[in-house]
Amino acid sequence: MLLGAIADDFTGASDLANTLAKGGMATMQFSGIGQEIPACEAGVVALKTRSVPVADAVAQSVEAVKWLLDAGCEQIIFKYCSTFDSTPEGNIGPVAEALLDLLGEETAVVCPAFPGAGRRLFMGHLFVGDRLLSETGMRHHPLTPMTDPDIRRWLALQAKYPVGSVNLDTIRNGGAEAIRAALASERNEGRRLIVTDAVADADLMAIGQAVAGQRLVTGGSGIAQGLPANFRAQGKLSASTAKIPSAAGPAIVLCGSCSTASQNQVAVYAKNHPAFALDPLALMRGEITVGAMARWIDEHKDQTPIIYSTAAPEAVSDAQARFGRETVSGRIENFFARLARHLVDTGTRRVIVGGGETSGAVVEGLQLPSLQVGHEIDPGVPVLVGWRNGPVGLALKSGNFGAPDFFEKAVAEVGQP
Repeated sequence: MLLGAIADDFTGASDLANTLAKGGMATMQFSGIGQEIPACEAGVVALKTRSVPVADAVAQSVEAVKWLLDAGCEQIIFKYCSTFDSTPEGNIGPVAEALLDLLGEETAVVCPAFPGAGRRLFMGHLFVGDRLLSETGMRHHPLTPMTDPDIRRWLALQAKYPVGSVNLDTIRNGGAEAIRAALASERNEGRRLIVTDAVADADLMAIGQAVAGQRLVTGGSGIAQGLPANFRAQGKLSASTAKIPSAAGPAIVLCGSCSTASQNQVAVYAKNHPAFALDPLALMRGEITVGAMARWIDEHKDQTPIIYSTAAPEAVSDAQARFGRETVSGRIENFFARLARHLVDTGTRRVIVGGGETSGAVVEGLQLPSLQVGHEIDPGVPVLVGWRNGPVGLALKSGNFGAPDFFEKAVAEVGQP
């Protein structure tokens, strides 16, 4: 491996792996560390560290990066969400600073921008579409409410060292050379984490060129757009990448995200396919079992049904009030994981998943240590192929990603070589 990455959730890992694969790097996604590494040029480790205690996030991240360094990686990416999901305590700042210390680097860029998904950074402020981050639904996120769009200010609450910045004028007017000079100036002022504006892919490409010699880069998946070209310029990339295997067979759609985008996607898909809404209270009372669900799916398998817990947040409030939010969420994720494992072991070959936590639960339930990365379905969501009793095709979609007809497209494209 030339380029190693850690991502703080499973769909974020797929998003980043997709960017690197599109850039021409033979890319693998790993579910944890310690397994044998297939031949690849880029490897992305999917962690679940976004909302865990800071100390745990730092420890898991450092351990994963050490594993990637042992595999020969020359540069490390710390990937987090393009909406910078975090609290005033962390986890982005503490993890980034720990990795700087591990790698012996003085500075790293901080750039969550992903213009393809409407996330843009201007004068240090993060926009989602035409709204400041603090004016979107992220303001009311139950775990990481983003109430301040100024990433410089938010990161400063988490970091031990002063936070720096490079503005868009510098990036646009001077390109990579000016960016390198600005980063050096910030470093000389003792600023280790440097928030870097970007409103278009061309800005990210310039930043990527500027950080060619740095061992650590942090940001959303967009920051990786310019990195493969650096290795290509050094003659280190293969001229061709291996095709992923096909995974033909029955498919299932599972969705656990409650985002507005996911609610719309479920509604669109359910118009033409059998759909089963998981009632959280019924699930908590044991009235919905994997066996019964599998029988219902078998009755409708020719129509590729969808099973979903997706609903407006208020719709699950009764169950959360009675049993606790974490208990309900854990039960739903565990159910999806056991259901996916049962279905794959009885013949299902394609699994399309909506929601970051649900995706992580499903991949862990299927015990897929590594995933090959194929073509892109929608921005940030690639086709993936793992191995469990034969090839298994997957799509792991972050809650807010994907067009309204994403599930329909994913069913058609997952499993194709």
